[in-house]
This record gives sequence, structure tokens and C-alpha cells, in this order.
Amino acid sequence: MELENNTVTEFILLGLTQSKEIQILVSVLIFSFYMIILPGNLLIIITIRSDPTLTAPLYFFLGNLAFLDVSYSFIVAPKMLVDFLYEKKTISYQQCITQLFFLHLLGAGEMFLLVVMAFDRYIAICKPLSYAAIMNCQVCYVLLLALWVGGFIHAIVQVAVIIHLPFCGPNQLDNFFCDVPQIIKLACTDTFVVELLMVSNTGLLTLLCFLGLLTSYAVILFQVRGSSSEGKSKALSTCATHVIIVFLMFGSAIFIYTHPFRSFPANKAVAFFHTVIFPLLNPVIYTLRNQEVKTSMRKLVNRQVICGVE
Repeated sequence: MELENNTVTEFILLGLTQSKEIQILVSVLIFSFYMIILPGNLLIIITIRSDPTLTAPLYFFLGNLAFLDVSYSFIVAPKMLVDFLYEKKTISYQQCITQLFFLHLLGAGEMFLLVVMAFDRYIAICKPLSYAAIMNCQVCYVLLLALWVGGFIHAIVQVAVIIHLPFCGPNQLDNFFCDVPQIIKLACTDTFVVELLMVSNTGLLTLLCFLGLLTSYAVILFQVRGSSSEGKSKALSTCATHVIIVFLMFGSAIFIYTHPFRSFPANKAVAFFHTVIFPLLNPVIYTLRNQEVKTSMRKLVNRQVICGVE
């Protein structure tokens, strides 16, 4: 897709904060997450890929969730860390559009993946006798392809609308990365229709998926109300883990994209946790509640330690 010609060739990012102390604190926080949580996510992917016992659809989707979140965490944070070193933080028009595209491609892909994982848990808990037939290998790959296609369509719509807007100045983005709400404000034209399109494309879709996910977990818990104590405990544990992720990712996304495109004091803080912190935490939260994956990870680490000693 060819980018439209604009007078503005670069955007100035106002950043997360102008306070040097807060910038240092944020840098330490991000660096700590990259040094501790990121290797953990990579270990999850390696464990699921290398352990032949972790072949169930749950682990297949968990591995893809970790991959999406690791990829998502590299879209904003690295440039943000580099920008802390400079007084003037800039990003070219082409880089801005590219960042926006991948942000929504992976973000929407993860949103659809969480819906797929909820469907998988519904079949596993409510229709256990049909689970193997319904969630076979072919279906899992079709669902994976569908979420990537859905993410691409969502992202390309965002880009298609933005690149047809004229930008003739000013060029200051009140954020630390490129996203639709801030870019639209700089367009040299009436953007009312564009704002409605963005809210319906991102905000409404996110809200509907969020409500649908909560409803699906409510149905699961309703279905197992007459099960044994062990069955109830397992279903509750599964749903609790998924609901935590749903609230982390969807709650912040709903806050960012469903209100009219006006600035709120908490916007940048919510965007920071949504784009940098939460993606790295999601697979870890899943894994901490999954005994099979934790056991396989320990075995993998122990084998590597033994090989290193020898």
C-alpha cells in the first residue's frame, strides 16, 4: 500500500513523561521485565515446542500466546528506551505507520486468540467426550490462521484510514508511540467520521469480545455447577486465569479506544502498561496456573544444567 504524500514527514513524540526521575524509573522497570520476564516467555515457547507430552490444543495456543506477546513487546518498548536518551524524540511518517500496523496486527491477533482459547476451554469442560473430535490438529491450525487473517484485516483498516488523512502541521504526538487516537488529532481536516470508524473498528470490537469472553466463562461455570468438587476446582482455576488476562488486556484496550478521542490524565499510564508490561505478564500468569507446563519447564532447565556441568 502506497503512503499518501503529506507535508509532515516526521512526528515529534512528547513521550511518557518529561521528568528525568520517572524516565529512569521506567527504564529500570522495562529493563527488569526484559531481563526476567522475557526469558521466561521464551522458555515457555521452547518448552511447549520441545516436550512431546504438551501436544494438547491448550498448550498449542499457549505457545502462540507467548509468541504474540513477545513480538508485541518489541513494537514500542525498544524505541521508547532509546528516546529516553534524547531531548527531541522523533519518528518518521513511514516508521509511525509501520509501528501502528504491527501494534494493531499483533494486538488484534492476541484478542482473537483469547477468544479461541475460551472456545477451547468451553469444549474441553462442557463437551469433554467430543473434545478430541472437535479440537483436532486441523481445526487448531485453521483457527490460528483465522486469527492472523483477522488481525491483518483489522490493522490494514487502521492504516488505510490514516494514510488518506492530510497532515500539514502541527506534528507533535502527545504519546510515546504512534497510535490512532493521537494521530487523528493532527489531521488537517474534519475527523468526526474517521473517529466514529476507529471507535467502531477497535473500541466496539474490543468491547464485544470482552463481554463475549466473560459470558463464555460464566456459561462454563454454570455448566459445571453440578460436577464433583475436583471438577469445579479445575474449571474455576482455568476460568480465573483466563479472566485475569481478559481484564488486563481488554480492560486497558477498552479504556484507550472506546472513549472519544480526548486526552485523559491516565491515558499514557494505561497505554504504557497495555503495550509494555501486560504483554510480558500474560503467558507467565497462564503458566503459573498450569502444573504440566511448570513441570516440563523444570525438566528442561535441569537437563540444560546437567549438560552444562558435564
